[in-house]
Amino acid sequence: MIPQRLSWLLEPDGVPMQLARLFTESGHRLYLVGGSMRDVLLDRPHFDLDFTTNARPDQIKKAVAGWADGLFTVGEAFGTIGVVKDGHTHEVTTFRSEVYRTDSRKPQVAFSDDLEVDLSRRDFTVNAIALQLPQPEVVDPYGGLEDLNARVLRTPLAPEVSFSDDPLRMLRLFRFMTTLGFDPDPATIEAVVGMADRLSIVSAERVRDEFSKLLVAPQPGTALMGLVRTGLAAHIVPELADLQMAQDPVHRHKDVLAHTIAVVDKTEPDLELRLAALLHDIGKPATRQFSDSGATFHHHEVVGARMARQRLRELRYSKQIVDDVNQLVFLHLRPHTFKMGWTDSAVRRYVRDAGHLLEDLNQLVRSDVTTRNKARAHEIQNRIDELEERIARLREKEELESLRPPIDGNDVMAYLGISPGPRVGEVMNLLTEHRLDQGPYNPGDAYRLVREWAIEQGMEDPGERAE
Repeated sequence: MIPQRLSWLLEPDGVPMQLARLFTESGHRLYLVGGSMRDVLLDRPHFDLDFTTNARPDQIKKAVAGWADGLFTVGEAFGTIGVVKDGHTHEVTTFRSEVYRTDSRKPQVAFSDDLEVDLSRRDFTVNAIALQLPQPEVVDPYGGLEDLNARVLRTPLAPEVSFSDDPLRMLRLFRFMTTLGFDPDPATIEAVVGMADRLSIVSAERVRDEFSKLLVAPQPGTALMGLVRTGLAAHIVPELADLQMAQDPVHRHKDVLAHTIAVVDKTEPDLELRLAALLHDIGKPATRQFSDSGATFHHHEVVGARMARQRLRELRYSKQIVDDVNQLVFLHLRPHTFKMGWTDSAVRRYVRDAGHLLEDLNQLVRSDVTTRNKARAHEIQNRIDELEERIARLREKEELESLRPPIDGNDVMAYLGISPGPRVGEVMNLLTEHRLDQGPYNPGDAYRLVREWAIEQGMEDPGERAE
């Protein structure tokens, strides 16, 4: 019996049934499969559907010719054709088995004519359930429906076989753990512990993409802890496991790893912000020192920013993400000095240095407060509130997002009669510092500053030359 929640898939004029009839007429079979089938069974929204078929890629293209609004063939070498219809892209993939050689970073793909073989090579049983169309029949040879009901993640074949076929599935296990709220089968976790090293053969780009999906889940903390405990984190962000060592044996506060994971869970699910939360304290183990009063981590934000940049580069994140996360890590302690009393100049510099990351930085600082001391937590949050109020008041008086002098480099060169070079940069730095220290000023004041600088440098008085 077909569950009621699948009824929309069986509407005669719906895309799934139209597509299925095209394949049947071409002498092929078509099944809804994978995450699409899982999400439909879980009543999760899913608009771009995944299908599998015994048709080969060229036969898939032939079957949908004249019906599809467009095709994507980027994955054709792996048996996948993207079929565009009514604004949605549905993937149709030939039955296949996918395995890695021992030293390969790319899967070898072999096509198959057997649906059960295809399902056996899928990552988890909950993704190895298929719905035959247009004559509906649920195909579940590996107990995926039972595991779906029990909310358990288990591999169709022995986990050692599944993870050997594609080691990225070990990381995907933890991603599904946090995105679906399912628990891994104990034997599956045991296999990850024994095979974690095999993740090293997977390309950095594939690891990055899977890790990013995990990181922006609503509450990724439990999964992140699982990565550390199984040893998988050592092949993604090895600095994470090192945070367990950065404890204060005098005051016995919670370890830095537990703190870091708590910070990640408190931040919004934005990739750059979550990466910054994950990496904001990775400089602590390298900067830890002990005294009678406890542990200190002086300049860990400087060391951590440098380490974060290196780690994200190795994971092949974009330059923009690398730069932004680096800056967030570098600046995350700056607001704590606000209690010492900031001048307007200090507020301007903070806004200038944070740039487009200002809101993310303030959120990171707020999330960084995980102390159980409610009075201290309240004090820090109030301090950030006050800082944001100071920024808002300054915005009412001046353009904080444009902390530039009233004249530019071209004006400086024309006034001094010089060509591009280091002297222009020196003057612009002088004018910028004046803007930060004193607030907005007019072009006349700017030219006066440039004239004074030129005279101090022994240059011709630009005022006399202008006359």
